[in-house]
Amino acid sequence: MSKTVSIALAFVGLLVGAGFATGAEVIQYFVSFGIPGLIGAVIAGIIMAAAGAVIFGLGSFFLADEHNKVFRNVSHPVMSKILDIAVTLTLFAIGFVMLAGAGSTLEQQWGIPSWIGAGVMALLVIGVGLLDVDKVSAVISWLTPLINVAVVGVFIYSMLNLPDTPISELSEIAAEAESPVSPWWLSAINYNGLALLLGVSMSLVIGGDHSNPTAAFRGGLFGGLLYTVLLVMAAVVLFLNFEAVGEADVPMLALYDNISPILSTIMVLIIFAMIFNTSIGMFYALGRRLSASNNSRYRRWFIGATLAGYAVSFVGFDSLMTYVYPALGYTGIVVIGLLCVWYIRHRSLINEEHERRVRMTELVESREHPERDFTEEHAHELKTLAKESTLPGEQVTETVTGEVEAKLLADDSIDYDGRS
Repeated sequence: MSKTVSIALAFVGLLVGAGFATGAEVIQYFVSFGIPGLIGAVIAGIIMAAAGAVIFGLGSFFLADEHNKVFRNVSHPVMSKILDIAVTLTLFAIGFVMLAGAGSTLEQQWGIPSWIGAGVMALLVIGVGLLDVDKVSAVISWLTPLINVAVVGVFIYSMLNLPDTPISELSEIAAEAESPVSPWWLSAINYNGLALLLGVSMSLVIGGDHSNPTAAFRGGLFGGLLYTVLLVMAAVVLFLNFEAVGEADVPMLALYDNISPILSTIMVLIIFAMIFNTSIGMFYALGRRLSASNNSRYRRWFIGATLAGYAVSFVGFDSLMTYVYPALGYTGIVVIGLLCVWYIRHRSLINEEHERRVRMTELVESREHPERDFTEEHAHELKTLAKESTLPGEQVTETVTGEVEAKLLADDSIDYDGRS
């Protein structure tokens, strides 16, 4: 269960930075359509949950260490190349948009020049991105509850302090805001494609770090459902308070500033942390993809890509979001659609592999556990299951063994030193 929760929190953490931490995205894609836009937020969230489950499940099934490993297996070589290029460019695009967003957030709250805020974010990303995928995932998961508390808190406050303006009038006022995509239902789908596209690469990598496709699937599903709740709450809050904060560069921050200067100071740190979540997810996955042919060059590619993103961020947050996001949204619809179709068509194959890995895990636990017996029959069965796996047997066995060792080492009641 802990794996499922960890994956769920990581998924939410990857998405909220570019998804709604600033509030500007929610206004553009949902609130700007009034009441129909709120319905669109619900639809987008439901699709998010289903697609997130598929993405993490595929990452686990293929034990992906970078997104192209999955694309090569689920599509024609030509389409695989197109998808790879699209996602790689998306990682970079969302990455530099997030750096710009970090600059705008600090500038709105404290008047700090945006290039300084973006620079601080770039340095933080580089520092954390030099850690391994487990630690990166842990950092993302640890920070996620912050935005959960922030959104729920402001939602409760808004429900207790409803505006005097009638809902119908609020809907008309909100509809005056510009949206890069219309009508409302297409805007919802475009947002969905955008959010999933920006998270697909790192989600595949995180899923690939877990041998159990079902646990990864559940993690993606729960994460998507949690994201749905937060997204709808954020949309309702910004809709109800649109008159006061709709014109701000960072509406969510402006909303907290109206409530309390102290809360706004806390909120700016939370938003900055959520933007960091998305930034590290983008640039880490980008570095892994660019160095796929030679992992020893990861540091060079990762640092270079982050610094390049910092340079592009000078264009500005609003301009980048207005033009970059819609184009990426349409691309995301194609990418996620292809992954979902492959998953549905090969569901039985994935289930068989899941059952095989569960049994392999049981056998490896018997082999590694100091108080259990591991017979020659068990060894033969383990070897047979590895050969029958849809992936190279050595890779599957190594992944399962690593998970079992980590589990035993974390159990204080077992005298285990990590050696079989």
